[in-house]
Order: sequence, then C-alpha cells, then structure tokens
Amino acid sequence: MYVAAEKRYESMPYPHCGRSGLRLPAVSLGLWHNFGDTGNYENMLRLCRTAFDHGITQFDLANNYGPEPGSAEKIFGRILKEDLAPYRDELIITTKAGYDMWEGPYGNLGSRKYLLASLDQSLKRMGLEYVDIFYHHRMDPETPLEETMGALASAVSAGKALYVGLSNYDGPTLEKASAILDMLHVPFVINQNRYSIFDRTIEENGLKETAHRLGKGIIAFSPLAQGMLTDRYLNGIPEDSRIRTDGRFLRESDLSMNRLEKIRALNKVAKNRGQTLAEMALAWILRDGIVTSVLIGASRPEQITDNIRAVENTAFTDEELKQIDEIALGCE
Repeated sequence: MYVAAEKRYESMPYPHCGRSGLRLPAVSLGLWHNFGDTGNYENMLRLCRTAFDHGITQFDLANNYGPEPGSAEKIFGRILKEDLAPYRDELIITTKAGYDMWEGPYGNLGSRKYLLASLDQSLKRMGLEYVDIFYHHRMDPETPLEETMGALASAVSAGKALYVGLSNYDGPTLEKASAILDMLHVPFVINQNRYSIFDRTIEENGLKETAHRLGKGIIAFSPLAQGMLTDRYLNGIPEDSRIRTDGRFLRESDLSMNRLEKIRALNKVAKNRGQTLAEMALAWILRDGIVTSVLIGASRPEQITDNIRAVENTAFTDEELKQIDEIALGCE
C-alpha cells in the first residue's frame, strides 16, 4: 500500500492561481506524452508517486491524451483507484476537451453537446465525480463564444468541475471569454498555453499580458521545447532519441545546426547560474510570477526530481535575461 512522503510539501512553492484562492504547485505533471496504452504501467505508477512525493499535486490530462485517445485518463483512473485515492482532496486533477475525440460532427471543437458529453466520458474513465479544472482545449471560430463558455458554466453548476480554464487562446479572445464567464459567475482561473525560451507566442499575441491584467493564472506546457532545452541534444541527436521513432512532437528538421548552437550557448548561461539547462528553462518561465506553474512531462522518475530543482532559483539578472534573449531570438 502506497503511503505518500511525509515531507512532500516542504520544498515546493504553491503560488496563487491569478487572483483566485486556488494554489497550484510551481511544477505540475503533464500526462500528454508518456501515458497511454503503449506505456509501461509500473513506470507510469512510479512517475505519479514520485511527483506527489515531491509536492506535485496537479496532474494534467485531456480527453484525447494517449495513444489511444482516452487511455491516459483510464490509466490515471487506475492509479488513482489503486494508489492515490486516499489523497484525492490533496490533488488537482484537470482535463480538457476541444480536439478530435470521436467520429461525426459532435466529436471536437467547442459546442455545448461535445464539451459536456466529453466531460462525462472523462469522469467515467477516471472514476471521478468531478475534476478540479475543466478546460476548453482550443479556440473554435465556428461556435459562438457564448455557447462554449455556457457549457463550461454548466459543468461547474452541475458539480462536475470546480474551476474552468482556457487553453490555446490568444489575448483578445481570452478577454471576450473572461467577460462572459464573469457575467455567468463562473470561477475561471487559468490559461494553459505553450511557452518556452524558444516559443514566445503568448508574449506576442497578448495572452500573457491580458491574463496578468485580468488576474488569471497561466500554466505553461512544453516549457522545455519538446526536450530541446535539456542536455539531451547538446552533442547532436542521439540514436535512441524519440525523434527517430516518433516524429509527432519533435522532428529532426527542428534541430538545425543553428538551433543546436543556440542550445549549447544557453547551456553555458545555465552553467554559469549553477543550473542545468532544463532547470534554467523552467526557472525562466517562473521568473516574473505571472506564470503560476510549468507542466513537465517525464519518462523516468529521475527527470521529475531533476526538474523540480528549478524552483530553487528563479531569479535572473538583467544581464542574464539579455543574454538569453539574444541567443534564443537571434536569426535561425
């Protein structure tokens, strides 16, 4: 019988999610890549135990995570039932709907029919009565924003979600959605978006500034740029890299000679800070307090314990930030 580590809350910061009362761990575990039918159950179990033992209370899922779609939720539901159930009230469990999930016209995007049906399916797969946060996974220009936000409101009023979030929205659409949710008195607390030293989209499309101004949290996915911001590729592409076996998330063409030179230069900055490249990359996202949490993925428990060391130093000098920008934003 699993018993969580007694000192699990001693070193992880838990900042407030925007201006809400909800606190999230500065580092959260995403179940996007390494949870599914093709994974090893014992390893997935170890990943979840290691995360919780080190203060990671948030486990992030979506209806389509796998492969196969839905399998990440099924596996997490099994882990929850067999291991983590006694700690349910200490956990933040999140899921999303918005991408293709089943055949026909009602299996994706942002209609009321799809979102509420998907949430019911997700709860069934995980064996839960509610999730802590339910996200709309992507903007849908084909559905009135009022309908999509109304569906999120219904999920909360039905007791199937405590809070709601938006994922992959831009600043202007976030502002419109937030106004509707405020009018409906829905506890909208967080945005989930891609953000890393290499990907500044949320700075360019107004999402980061708008979320901060509205008092909403941000959780960053792909903070290590699919592994590029680690020591994995300092010497080129390893033979056992998933690039060579699974090109869904990172392609060999992404690692040009110029990009590899940037990775090596950033690694030097990290070394001068006394951090690994991954630690610095995560710390950089958390540096200004606007991003509430970073979502890490892991294939080995050691990656979790390595990455959470980022919270030990999230302060950067102006010179360090200038160096990072000059390296990362220079011409490809």
